[in-house]
Amino acid sequence: MDVCQMLKHCDLVLQIALQKIELPPINIFFRIIGVTTKIEMYVFNNGIPRNMPTFQKLIVNFECDFDESKTNLLKTLEEFREACEHAKLPDSHRLFGTMTEKDWEFLEYKHLDHHLKQFNV
Repeated sequence: MDVCQMLKHCDLVLQIALQKIELPPINIFFRIIGVTTKIEMYVFNNGIPRNMPTFQKLIVNFECDFDESKTNLLKTLEEFREACEHAKLPDSHRLFGTMTEKDWEFLEYKHLDHHLKQFNV
């Protein structure tokens, strides 16, 4: 993944919270891993685990335009901020289970931080 693909990937992940992308159902084993990971990240304040599996819909393995990807991510971040401000985020996530506004904000921050540090951006 290059920087442009990372920006597109982060945009897609934020769109889950905005209910623009629906993730497929997963089995109970992966759901337990997801809920456990969410708890672990809170307890230890660590980041997204390395090589954590990614839903197929969120994998960006095609070429994209950097400026367009950056602009779209910033726009989606603003939509996410507004959704947070108006309590319009979903109450669950396919992988992480039950979600509060605080959960969405924390996990989206950790995800963005993970990838921005990955590319030293």
